[in-house]
Amino acid sequence: MRIYISDEHKYPAKRVGERTSKRLTDLLAQGLGELGHDVFYHLKDEILEPPPDCVKLVSKRMLDVDILQLQDIPLTGDNGELAAQRIPWVKSFHAPFGNHEVSQINKRNWIFVSKSHAESFGCERYVYNGLDPKEFIYSETKEDYFIFIILGLERAIFKGLGIALYLVQELGIKLVVAGSSQNKFYEKQFAAMCQEQGIEWVGEINGQRKAELIAGAKALLFPTMINEPFGLVAAEALISGTPVICSNRGACPELISPDVGFVCERYQDYITAIENLEKISPAVCREKAMSNFHYLKMAEGFVQEYLKEINFYQS
Repeated sequence: MRIYISDEHKYPAKRVGERTSKRLTDLLAQGLGELGHDVFYHLKDEILEPPPDCVKLVSKRMLDVDILQLQDIPLTGDNGELAAQRIPWVKSFHAPFGNHEVSQINKRNWIFVSKSHAESFGCERYVYNGLDPKEFIYSETKEDYFIFIILGLERAIFKGLGIALYLVQELGIKLVVAGSSQNKFYEKQFAAMCQEQGIEWVGEINGQRKAELIAGAKALLFPTMINEPFGLVAAEALISGTPVICSNRGACPELISPDVGFVCERYQDYITAIENLEKISPAVCREKAMSNFHYLKMAEGFVQEYLKEINFYQS
């Protein structure tokens, strides 16, 4: 299959700290190429290092392909023109639940990141996000701490920080908190609060340091109060062999089955989860992630959606 993918970030996204959706697009292009498809990747920003040999960089929009994946178009852009020309196209959509700005837009070509995410917009198409296991460390040996990771400290309360603090106070667990904020004054205040609460604050973590901390944790605490579209950090924990203790919001119940973690509703559920962590096997966590959240699995899922889109225009 000939596949054109467009986006507008520096490549590779992981090198320059681009948001998660951009890193996933890079992995998707690589995965599709490794599956044997002809991938033409059009990026509108600086190329800092060459992509894998299986991905060909191009400098303009291509139409002589089987399918277009247009990550660079606005939500209301290009739809009518492409439909009129009967050109198959899709767009991977990562925005949170309840985004009213897109509620009235035609979403037929969108591919969401979980079943619950798609259903929140009245749609059905979804493909789970995928990870590169080489970016993580698998370990069956766990140290005596739990990890809580926040992207954007301003959202800490919505990510369930209050529940994490309750568990520290109630059970005396050791908690490692990672995260960052563009507001450095707020970040300094947050770090001071952690110190006052007896929490180890490690700031922003990436690369090897992040992999080590996730792999060594007894569990990831993910008590989010938000209806998460996916929750990539949960998949990152599982691929590291680390169980997940999460809320019942958003996609969490889809990702976290009883063999790899605990889905909680009440405070007592979190306490029970921590008391029963020894029942969770790191090997099973890893196996689930490799089967469901590997970037090649993600690429295979997109291929199926591409075929549906192509068949739609051929029917």
